[in-house]
Amino acid sequence: MNRKNKGSKPRNEGNLSKSILDILRKSPSTSFNYKQIAAKLDLTDASSRNQIIRNLAQLAAKKQIEEEEKGKFKMAGNPEYYQGKLDMTTKGFGYVVVEDMEEDIFIPANALNKALNGDEVEVYIYNKRKKRKSEGEIVRIVNRKKTEFVGVLQMQPNFGFVAIQDPKMYTDIFVQKNKMLDAQDGDKVVVTMEDWPEKADSPFGSIKQVLGKPGEHHTEMHAILAQYGLPHEFPKEIEDFANNIDTSINEDEIKKRRDLRDTLTFTIDPKDAKDFDDALSFKKLDNGNFEIGIHIADVSHYLKPGTILDDEAYERATSVYLVDRVVPMLPEVLSNNACSLRPNEEKYTFSAVFEIDAKGYVKSEWFGRTVTLSDERFAYEEAQHIIETEEGTIPTEISIRENGYSVGDNIVDAVVTLNDLAKQMRVRRMADGAISFDKVEVKFNLNEENEPVGVFFKTSQEANKLIEEFMLLANKRVAQFIGKQTPKKTFVYRCHDEPDESKLNTLQTVISKFGYKINLKDKSSISTSLNSLLSDVQGTKEQNLVDTLTIRTMSKAYYSTKNIGHYGLSFDYYSHFTSPIRRYPDVMTHRLLQNYLDAKPSAKEEEYEEKCHHSSEMESLATNAERDSIKFMQVKFMLDHEDEEFLGVISGVTEWGIYIEIVSNKCEGMVRLRDIRDDHYDFDEEQYAIVGRKNKKMYQLGDEVYISVKNADLVRRHLDFNLIGKKEQID
Repeated sequence: MNRKNKGSKPRNEGNLSKSILDILRKSPSTSFNYKQIAAKLDLTDASSRNQIIRNLAQLAAKKQIEEEEKGKFKMAGNPEYYQGKLDMTTKGFGYVVVEDMEEDIFIPANALNKALNGDEVEVYIYNKRKKRKSEGEIVRIVNRKKTEFVGVLQMQPNFGFVAIQDPKMYTDIFVQKNKMLDAQDGDKVVVTMEDWPEKADSPFGSIKQVLGKPGEHHTEMHAILAQYGLPHEFPKEIEDFANNIDTSINEDEIKKRRDLRDTLTFTIDPKDAKDFDDALSFKKLDNGNFEIGIHIADVSHYLKPGTILDDEAYERATSVYLVDRVVPMLPEVLSNNACSLRPNEEKYTFSAVFEIDAKGYVKSEWFGRTVTLSDERFAYEEAQHIIETEEGTIPTEISIRENGYSVGDNIVDAVVTLNDLAKQMRVRRMADGAISFDKVEVKFNLNEENEPVGVFFKTSQEANKLIEEFMLLANKRVAQFIGKQTPKKTFVYRCHDEPDESKLNTLQTVISKFGYKINLKDKSSISTSLNSLLSDVQGTKEQNLVDTLTIRTMSKAYYSTKNIGHYGLSFDYYSHFTSPIRRYPDVMTHRLLQNYLDAKPSAKEEEYEEKCHHSSEMESLATNAERDSIKFMQVKFMLDHEDEEFLGVISGVTEWGIYIEIVSNKCEGMVRLRDIRDDHYDFDEEQYAIVGRKNKKMYQLGDEVYISVKNADLVRRHLDFNLIGKKEQID
């Protein structure tokens, strides 16, 4: 840890030359004389000043600097400066990612100049290369990505240091005694970085919040949220504002809406869901077609622009789903009550209503505000039972009610018919090039203390796909309805670019080890062969590995006003319309759609593009937090299984160890190369393997091996395994 806070003087000519260049680079348009440079370096003695004069002459002779007027120097030539985002590695150096630049700029550890991971920076390229990455130095921090960090307080008698948990943070933060709140040595805390004096090795900060003792359940969950700058509760003024909103259903408002309360309507959601933001309605028409409504909670009716509640929802941009809790975008009075489409309650909704024929083709569409009433609430398991049996009796063992119950033939007919239509729509979507990701989700059985007592896998069944298909239909047709209008109107699209070619080549190399192949000829053949691959690996030991690697080849979906279509779904137009309780972009979609239904002018694109960018960023943070909470629970679950033997699949190979995913519970951990005792193993990058120097034994990506748990670290959310051996050699 860097714990010195002393100024340092140049000790030799090389160091002094670098210090002079640093000063000139940071102000490339300004000329300096030797006195100004000496003052900046805090060198006051005659010997040091003479050294500076000598160095300036040498640098000018090498043409690294130029003498603009007698005795005044600046950087030579036309130095190259770029702005970009710093991406740190865990090894202490970083890369600056510049938009529209093919190669990232390498930044050595000694050229970071106090910039941190994610900061927007200005970089000077001093070594431009054609075949290797250019090298540069950060000369200015344009914008700090974050100033709050999570770490552990290490106290000294009169001060302390917070050791930051993020492996990409290369410095700890110095905290004076009077800025520690009531934190104790060893506490996990949130620290705010306030200042980084020029000659200090560590930034100065103050403790903002004490989270608790490392490893404790609530400490770690709050730490995950704090690490990504996510809140864990609403401020009192926001709760008070929400509680004072008029949530009653009144006749004047009903008159402004299409009244669908008499149409058969129901919801299908997870059995533990508390907010129901979408419902389906079903009606048979005299011409043999069906009127199917996708009804979405009308959040925008309650959430008004310019209010503190709307500002809070925008800042959050999304609900966050940790393993043991939900951090909602909206206060409970809206998310679980007023906006939730609970059975037998009248609700304001925003609807997409379609006339669909028996083959699943849309014949007509209508979008607008409605009032609806849900007749039934189904869990996915209950809807699946109806689909499989075509009967309305729900047995007790899958019922969300205390005892089993029965529903009428009209609802059974609706669920079965909707499923038949969804299947036909899905077949066509796949034929059009959509990619089918049915990745296994890891879920935990939690006891009353939220301790994981079991692991189970959630897979998508027909009932899930039924809902998915109609939500996709609504999202697609809403985006199409606005996107095809002329003149062009500002709208919020969900965009997804084509896969990265280099990642596809890497995937091809990996899957060839298992005997699979993808056709990289063109866009159509790629999507077709990816679907074949995902289908072929179903139920195999390498399924989760191949699923994960295939997902990684995909570009990241994002929100934008600039529509490029959605590659993964094979849609030319796609938006998010169906989940405004938990996603702010859906609220924006509702507002813009209503704006255009009212024939109002197009909204400002620049303003909405900024909101789209913010929403994409917050979605990414929430995803990372959710992933970390799963890792924490997996480690916690494995604490009770140390020394047990497990069958796993090698899921990653690196120069320092092999990652192994346990087959029975999907927990992933690492076997470090130094812990494999029977030989010295080297990393073979081409074969995605490690190979023993003497015995030539190979452990390759996808191999089945037996392991035991060596160490389960809750604080680092990391599992270390002992390697027992290959399955084929032990069985």
